[in-house]
Amino acid sequence: MERKTNIIFILTDDQGYWTLGNYGNKDIISPTIDKLSHEGAKFDNFFCVSPVCSPARASIFTGRIPSQHGIHDWLDEHHNDSTEYLKNQETFIKILSDNNYNCCLTGKWHLGNSAELQQGFKKWFVHEKGGGPYYNAPMYKDGIFIKEPKYITDAITDYGIEFIDEASKKDNPFYLSLHYTAPHSPWGKEHHPKEILDLYENCTFKSCPRDKWHPWKIKETFEGSEEERINVLKGYFASITSVDINLKKVIDKLEELNILEDTLIIYTSDNGMNMGHHGIFGKGNGTSPQNMYETSVKVPMIFNHKNKIKKNLVLKSLYSHYDILPTLLEYVGIKHNSKIKLPGKSFYNVLGTGKENVNNNIVIYDEYGPVRMIRDTNWKYIHRYPSGPHELYNINIDNDEENNLIGNEEYREKIIEMREKLEKWFIQYVNPEIDGAKEPVYGGGQKGFAGLWGTQYEVYKKYTTDFIYSSDNIIKK
Repeated sequence: MERKTNIIFILTDDQGYWTLGNYGNKDIISPTIDKLSHEGAKFDNFFCVSPVCSPARASIFTGRIPSQHGIHDWLDEHHNDSTEYLKNQETFIKILSDNNYNCCLTGKWHLGNSAELQQGFKKWFVHEKGGGPYYNAPMYKDGIFIKEPKYITDAITDYGIEFIDEASKKDNPFYLSLHYTAPHSPWGKEHHPKEILDLYENCTFKSCPRDKWHPWKIKETFEGSEEERINVLKGYFASITSVDINLKKVIDKLEELNILEDTLIIYTSDNGMNMGHHGIFGKGNGTSPQNMYETSVKVPMIFNHKNKIKKNLVLKSLYSHYDILPTLLEYVGIKHNSKIKLPGKSFYNVLGTGKENVNNNIVIYDEYGPVRMIRDTNWKYIHRYPSGPHELYNINIDNDEENNLIGNEEYREKIIEMREKLEKWFIQYVNPEIDGAKEPVYGGGQKGFAGLWGTQYEVYKKYTTDFIYSSDNIIKK
């Protein structure tokens, strides 16, 4: 029997594109991930669909935007929610499973009902919630609730390696979702191995600016001292290095079993992260109103397949997580017709040829509740429903997004042009019944399906002490 391509999909949690050595970071220790990049394809401009975990993850797997799948904010599962938020929706995992792939998930799911297998997975070692401690993490192991005593990054990897060992003995190909909770908080020294924290003992973290607090920020990660800041960054960077160390174990196992050449490895994160950038410690919900900074919406993306994908391929055009589903299915030769119109386009041919379209017609769209973004090669426009504040940046000359041009009369036509493009695009895909622009999404967590929340304002009030909500806008206290 001709062997199909195995797939390992590595998804980290809250990792900005700027964090890795292959993206220019001089502070991080990430040799394994950098090697994956050098021996494969690295994407310089890859974007999440929403800058917070649950909607971003749902978009990765379904290829749908939040206003199609109905998850608009991180899912507040601390009330033991057993809802399956993707029930009756197609994911590329279910499609792979239906096409004879042996599918396993180890790590973070955060799309509801962690106690039960979903979407064609046959093996399941899943975090109970969206995050938590790195030691004694609450996990469901094949349906049984446990408190995992191991460092959770190690435990996630160990379960994945056991699966690879078992799956490699079978004739059909395997799919492994390796979903690390790292580098999500908590970052305290009690949560991470001392030997990894010590690697950053003398690091000054020049890659993390100590900017003035952003006027929209909602909370501080630390009280303000430099010692506290350094300790937070040590934990964040150490958690990434622990992922790197564990990925080497995975690759070593593939080489030991002589299946590295049979395995496509994909590395990305659910959303970006600010660690001092723009005066924020957080992602899209690190401010109120929610933000769409590059550091929040841009993620690392690496495709590696030994002797199949060209080495040292650096791709410059704009791509989105909603492009993964069509790309992955084309890569493994599965033809699939979606039940609904999807926004993504396959970049399979780019992986083979290295030739891409880098003109200004390539456009990326994001949404986070009432906040929507349109981004092309040179410009970014952010629209907040119903009444602002809006933003316009010339990314070509202002990549740090320091100069909002929205009130500049000189750019009035550009604003109108981009707003029109944004609204026409979303009209094509939005399900009016779960339209994020009309949902009360404040970044404080979603309970239940879209349209049935009811409790969002109360959640919001508990979540932030720096802002209050009025019917017209978000205003500072």
